[in-house]
Amino acid sequence: MLANATVLAARGICLRYPGQNADVLSQFDLSLRRGEIVSVLGPSGIGKSSLLRVLAGLQKSTEGSVIIDQHPMEGVHPRVAIAFQDASLLPWLSLERNVGFGLGFKHQPKLTAAERRECVDDAIEEVGLSHARSLYPSALSGGMAQRAALARCLARKPEILLLDEPFGALDEVTRAEMQKLLVKIVRDFGTATLLITHDIDEALLVSDRIVLLGGAPAREVGHWTIDLPQPRGGLVAELGARRIDILKTLDRAMVWHH
Repeated sequence: MLANATVLAARGICLRYPGQNADVLSQFDLSLRRGEIVSVLGPSGIGKSSLLRVLAGLQKSTEGSVIIDQHPMEGVHPRVAIAFQDASLLPWLSLERNVGFGLGFKHQPKLTAAERRECVDDAIEEVGLSHARSLYPSALSGGMAQRAALARCLARKPEILLLDEPFGALDEVTRAEMQKLLVKIVRDFGTATLLITHDIDEALLVSDRIVLLGGAPAREVGHWTIDLPQPRGGLVAELGARRIDILKTLDRAMVWHH
């Protein structure tokens, strides 16, 4: 696949849950390209996680379509991997077996035992957990558990990585480490990545583009391209100006929401 090729396109996404009179999402469009991180920001309860569920094939939109590799998405896709705030590791499996869990499921590409082992080994090495592969979840710190959850995604060789506030429960130091790891993973694997977050600073530090949801029903109310080099920790002035712009737009969006 060509670098920067569009691998996911959402067009006119509307979502209304049964029994509700109003849409949760309205006329949402998004293109996600290979090797980029797009963050979706918005206030709590605006519909960010609902959007991710639609893009993941876990929730069917009321209107609109999701296209992956130029084909309409119909349910869960084998080349889409998802990670949530809860690492959701199986406590009776070692880290290594957690990372490989699901590779043999029916909707996944068929792999030989050697190919499966190579996928797991590569993923564990990428997140820096080779030393902990035999440990069980009870022995892992929060950061290690989230690294393992990312490795479980990477073992599937996904084209698209969907992340729902995966670092939200971590302390600031561990969170900063995970943000750097995410940027490295996308650079190494070329995965198209969507990050749901409520943290403006996190979005500014890792993203190539930022989309802001606002209003009722939720829709795109702001869009920024962050064309700054990595790492960005020292780019205080440049990030600060964009942060102010996002906050002003968010403030207007909150007025519309109410």
